[in-house]
Amino acid sequence: MPAEQIPVSNPPPLPSHLPDNILELAVKPQAKSLPENVLQSLRGFQRAAEYIAAAMIFLSDNVLLESDLQLEHVKPRLLGHWGTCPGLILVWSHLNLLIRNHDLDMIYVIGPGHGAPAALASLWLEGSLEKFYPGEYDCNAEGLKNLITRFSVPGGFPRPDVVWKLTGGSHINAETPGAIHEGGELGYALAVSFGAVMDNPDLIVTCIVGDGEAETGPTATAWHSIKYLDPKESGAVIPILHANGFKISERTIFGCMDDKEIVCLFSGYGYQVRIVEQLDDIDNQLQGALEWALVEIKKIQHAARSGKPIVKPRWPMLVLRTPKGWTGPKEVDGKIIEGSFHSHQVPLPKANSDEGQLKELQDWLASYKIHELIRDGGPTESVLSILPTDDSKKLGQIKTSYDPYTPLKPVDWKKFGVEKGIEQSCMQATGAFLDAVFSTNPKTIRLFSPDELESNKLSAVLDHTQRNFQWDKYSRGNGGRVIEVLSEHSCQGFMQGYTITGRTSLFPSYESFLGIVHTMMVQYSKFVKIAREVKWRGELPSINYIETSTWARQEHNGFSHQNPSFIGAVLNIKPEAARVYLPPDANCFLSTVHHVLKSRNKTNLLIGSKQPTAVYLSPAEADAHCSRGASIWQFASSPDNAWQNPDVVLTGIGVEVTFETVKAAELLREICPELKVRVVNVTDLMILVPESRHPHALSDEKFAELFTEDKPVVFNYHGYPTELRGLLFGRKGTQRMSVGGYIEEGSTTTPFDMMLVNGVNPDNIYNMAKFE
Repeated sequence: MPAEQIPVSNPPPLPSHLPDNILELAVKPQAKSLPENVLQSLRGFQRAAEYIAAAMIFLSDNVLLESDLQLEHVKPRLLGHWGTCPGLILVWSHLNLLIRNHDLDMIYVIGPGHGAPAALASLWLEGSLEKFYPGEYDCNAEGLKNLITRFSVPGGFPRPDVVWKLTGGSHINAETPGAIHEGGELGYALAVSFGAVMDNPDLIVTCIVGDGEAETGPTATAWHSIKYLDPKESGAVIPILHANGFKISERTIFGCMDDKEIVCLFSGYGYQVRIVEQLDDIDNQLQGALEWALVEIKKIQHAARSGKPIVKPRWPMLVLRTPKGWTGPKEVDGKIIEGSFHSHQVPLPKANSDEGQLKELQDWLASYKIHELIRDGGPTESVLSILPTDDSKKLGQIKTSYDPYTPLKPVDWKKFGVEKGIEQSCMQATGAFLDAVFSTNPKTIRLFSPDELESNKLSAVLDHTQRNFQWDKYSRGNGGRVIEVLSEHSCQGFMQGYTITGRTSLFPSYESFLGIVHTMMVQYSKFVKIAREVKWRGELPSINYIETSTWARQEHNGFSHQNPSFIGAVLNIKPEAARVYLPPDANCFLSTVHHVLKSRNKTNLLIGSKQPTAVYLSPAEADAHCSRGASIWQFASSPDNAWQNPDVVLTGIGVEVTFETVKAAELLREICPELKVRVVNVTDLMILVPESRHPHALSDEKFAELFTEDKPVVFNYHGYPTELRGLLFGRKGTQRMSVGGYIEEGSTTTPFDMMLVNGVNPDNIYNMAKFE
């Protein structure tokens, strides 16, 4: 049976069986009309931006319809997403007015990142593209032509300079002024928005969430972010659920929920819900809803900041119901376009080859009457009159979105170092150090953790701060630096938003579960990669992951908790950003944490043990060792300088496997004293990569100083052996190098057994060394 075609545009949801009085929970619209000149300006901005967005998808010439369209005026390859653009532009125009009227600091986070034409069109109209790309996207005829004709062209521009690739793709990214979110993979916009406003008391982020994105797991949890937002110290988020009813080719869950179901769901989450859906009065309704939301935010914040916080405040949110592809073609070749999934991408896919669709494109674009809105190459005053008068307040120019870096005040980590020769947990030592860092930087660092702080033995961070959970009687309103929520997606989103607005954060987790945010980490790293190539973006703090509760020490858990694969995820991002550290003891871990908190623009992964382990190096020795990234451990090698000309090199990379390596060297000295053994420890994994592939890599000369030029090398590695073999590929003499590591063997068993079944125990290292 073939799939049924939906016969109507913008079909309503089926009615629910919930009682009608549920709607009493919804905020009722207040009838208030905007002045006519304001309404005309709003509609003028919308029409102009909708025209430009549509033209960007289609036109390679004749961009202002100065003559009838010809097939040669249409791009040979049509790319872009139209369906979400009208809704994004509608909100953009109203945020302009809200900012102008109230002098707000606001960022607009766009969940449907594929709606780049909407953002770029609006940024051109407000002059933000001209500010950041002068001479290319100026508010004149040439600038507009560049914007329209270069959109979705591979590479964006014919020039090689990477700064000029703005319109090369159809997604919002770091080249887009005002953007703080990589709008590719859906699901993260809301958590990022809440992270951005934490410790930013004057900032409001308006976050539009598409109803397709709202189906994702990360978004489902992110609605609860209001429960972690302290209005005394932080700003606010205005979530807008844009229910246009369709995804790429199917109706959405939220588009098929009636108002009663929507209100019931989000009221239970803790929101006041206001639904905006009256299309013939949409501008009055939407502006009234935004004004109401602002009043509610100020009320909640004023109460908290005056010492009388509201318990469980109901934060405002909007639900915007507009048709997908609104103002676009109604029907093409017998298929409904506006108000259906057919408008999602290119509503006229044959406009470059079919005269009938070309005529429909002509009529569609002409309906915006662009010559009333663009004169002498620039937008008219009526289009611009709703914009903020202060350029720095425009959505594309708020400094928090592009140059926000606030470095931490330093803390001397060596004061928290431990005595060499004892046993100490890397995490316990780190918790004490972070406690001091938080005390010294009470508003510029946070820790986001999926309910594992105590288990991971980092609880010393709570000696002078607290958890921050506003719905809990015992941890609300206290300025706590720690947010624990059992959602890795939310932790990652909070960390991204907090970091990309200039502050520093950490994300500690069980090793096996960081893989949950693998693709989120990759998306963010892509954003930062592009940001580093954009001249007008400033530096950012690094994002910092701490992996513990590793596969080697899972006393309470089993095979499911034994998974070091996140190392490989980080290794696959650009080498300029990727850093993986495996400090061998508590002092080295402290030194490394201190380093990453100062670092910028990196994705740092630190792996350490929560259990007490041997401390090999003093704080001073650890500092020197970590600065080098690797060194020869004379104390563990053959005595009497025999290690200087070794027969074999044993190398530990990771806490537990380094202990096994040291014990293997002891075993060799006892059983084969004539065998000259050198022990090397590697703490910075990236130094092993050939020099041409990573900026941290050792030169061939330095590599040979550690590992010799021709002697056998046995690597005992924390992660998967194939990862390390890949890193070493290209080094001279890899045929003499053996790699042991985690090989997917395990259970709820002893640490000794875990070493044994994965072949990283001293006996196995001993045998490998003898064989070599």
